[in-house]
Amino acid sequence: MKLNYKRLGEYIQPVEGRNTDLRDIPLMGLSINKVFIPSIANTIGTNMATYRIVKRKQFGYGPVTSRNGDKITIALFDDYDEALISQAYTPFEVIDTNELDPEYLMMWFRRPEFDRYARFKSHGSAREIFDWEEMCNTLLPVPHIDKQREIVKEYNTIQNRTNLNNQLIKKLEETAQAIYRQWFVEGIDLENLPEGWRFDKLEKFTKMKYGKMLDSELFLEKGYPVFSGYGVRGYYSEYMYEEPQILVLCRGVSGTGEVRLSPRYAYITNLSIVVEVDKPSVSKMYLYYYLRNSDLKSLDSGSAQSMITTGDLYFQDALLPPSELQMKFDKVANSIMNEIENRNNENQKLMELKELLLSKLATVEK
Repeated sequence: MKLNYKRLGEYIQPVEGRNTDLRDIPLMGLSINKVFIPSIANTIGTNMATYRIVKRKQFGYGPVTSRNGDKITIALFDDYDEALISQAYTPFEVIDTNELDPEYLMMWFRRPEFDRYARFKSHGSAREIFDWEEMCNTLLPVPHIDKQREIVKEYNTIQNRTNLNNQLIKKLEETAQAIYRQWFVEGIDLENLPEGWRFDKLEKFTKMKYGKMLDSELFLEKGYPVFSGYGVRGYYSEYMYEEPQILVLCRGVSGTGEVRLSPRYAYITNLSIVVEVDKPSVSKMYLYYYLRNSDLKSLDSGSAQSMITTGDLYFQDALLPPSELQMKFDKVANSIMNEIENRNNENQKLMELKELLLSKLATVEK
């Protein structure tokens, strides 16, 4: 056993509470992102007395690991005083929080090394289970409680800064959307357009192409973001575009017809259509917001799988205000987008700091 490593079973115990009195409290699920989320399960006709109760600063985890990819589903509950979770989850708690800080323990669970350990220790034929005994046999460093709280405080400082950036990003996005609507939507009579305004088809001033398929086996831990429109899926050694591009999600389980901006220096997958403006009189940022506010989902022509084609998009009409007004908006919107990019870049560095802090847990001293 490594110096200062302890068996987790010495510090935790299962929680046995059931909802026998049928309390009306929130029903939660667990995400592979290691957070509790509101449950969307249909509970009509379900015997809610069998559901487990989880309280603040208690944990829940899904023992079945074979369907979770590389991650084990585990999270620390801190949303309400108490909630319900499915009997499929195992709730547990720290016996003495003056010996082991629950937030410190959750940091250990967030480490990718713990996920690999849990998958390695999982067993079963039809489905693999990381059972309670294996959880208790987990070894981790348990320094003095003051040291644990110091580490948690450092981690939370980074996370709080990330949360603040995310709030600001949301406000900036709302501001850009509000400006667009104020300038180009509110008070505009589409049957009697102001002077200089016109409708034109997208084929007249754009070029469109599909992103490229990329096997996930080629993904790297670092590199250029692989962007599907649904989000960053991984990283790759090459990029397709140096500047952000307008993307229309063109296939997938959900989201078809939604419009996104890709990151800089990104590789775009074939789940999106790239819409490039090829006329200097049309603003990219104006077109981005115009398409975002259009009902492109109605173009879905798929049956078994939702789908939008470049042909569907090319023949769509777009409202074009005078070029001078578009360019004025372009400057304002780009200024906002640059600030959003700065905040996202800072969040990326903060994420790297968190990963470094989590990696150092393995060598923490007393």
